[in-house]
Amino acid sequence: MALTSTPEHPVPLRQVAEAVKGWVDRLGTIWVSAQVIELNRKTGPTHFLTLRDTTEEVSVAVTLTTAVLDAAGPISEGMAVTAQLKPTVWLKSGRLSYECFNLRPTGEGQLLAQIEHLKRLLQAEGLFNPALKRRLPVLPRGIGLITGKDSAAERDVVVNVRNRWPAARILTSHTLVQGPSAASQVMEALAGLDANPDVDVIVIARGGGSVEDLLPFSDEALVRAVAAAHTPVVSAIGHEVDTPILDLVADLRASTPTDAAKRIVPDTREELDHVRGARARLVAAISRIVSIESAKLDNIRLRPVLRDPLSRFDVYAEQTRSLRRRLTGAATVRLDKEAAQIRHEKSLVNSLGPQSVLSRGYALLIDANGDTISSIDNVTIGSSLTAHVSDGTIAAKVTKKNKKENHGNRTNPEKD
Repeated sequence: MALTSTPEHPVPLRQVAEAVKGWVDRLGTIWVSAQVIELNRKTGPTHFLTLRDTTEEVSVAVTLTTAVLDAAGPISEGMAVTAQLKPTVWLKSGRLSYECFNLRPTGEGQLLAQIEHLKRLLQAEGLFNPALKRRLPVLPRGIGLITGKDSAAERDVVVNVRNRWPAARILTSHTLVQGPSAASQVMEALAGLDANPDVDVIVIARGGGSVEDLLPFSDEALVRAVAAAHTPVVSAIGHEVDTPILDLVADLRASTPTDAAKRIVPDTREELDHVRGARARLVAAISRIVSIESAKLDNIRLRPVLRDPLSRFDVYAEQTRSLRRRLTGAATVRLDKEAAQIRHEKSLVNSLGPQSVLSRGYALLIDANGDTISSIDNVTIGSSLTAHVSDGTIAAKVTKKNKKENHGNRTNPEKD
């Protein structure tokens, strides 16, 4: 229904907006081809896209749900898509928008979606685990190179390797690097180089290209072959922005073939500079150590004992002489004391001994058997005796015995 209005009788704005919304809502859904130029993913259930015509500068705002966006697979800006849209008007703002009910990548976008799906499957299997990455040798004995014949990638790798390390040995296997047969040829070359014991690292190199051109390097069979290889593999496919699945499973990803050459061999000039620098640091360190030790030796030489080594012996000799004098004096005093004690003991023993008794006029009588006569009962009249006096012996014979009696000291003589 057409709305009539005059300056005197204007139509309320809401009626106009409602009428426009009603007209637009009567339009059905339509499939369109476009390019994603902006993707604004929200935390809520509704997300926002900006789609642009593939040839003209015409763009529209699109809303879609999480379910629609997830069902489309990985969507990125710049991707070509086919979308099922329905226009709608928002009453509060009067803004025309499009609601998306279905979204499908097309062309290159479809290929990227397929690659992303395979990437997720392989990642779930753990093929991209950093713990599985092998370290490249510091200086490989042989470098295996898989690339297209007479390609710029081959030239970049070979020239840069030769410039950095002229003695490098490169074993090249030429294969197709795009097209349906490329993946199988690369796998065959990889198997041959991996079985060669002289090859320590393998480089798979190709120049830049479109997603379709680089598709063989996202082939599942090739990716699994690289993961199973025993020799470290370097992926040098395309440019920095190109990321085929081979980059993720390889032991090292080089941004370009030139970068691969720099990563697999050292630079002779840089290494020589390192050697010269290390040698200079070593000489400086040794010189510092020698200087420090020389200073220590000089300090030791300045010590008195080293200036006059015999001076200490003179001190020790004087100490020895002093100790000897003290020891001799102490020994003499002790000997004199002990000698006096011995003389005293000797005189005491002599005073108590039999010789002292004899010297006072006593005699010691011994019979013929050598027994001491201590009683007159031990002898008989006529017995021969020997009398020991202080200065000799006297031979005697018993002619009479007088026995001492206990009462009144009377004696009872016996005569022969």
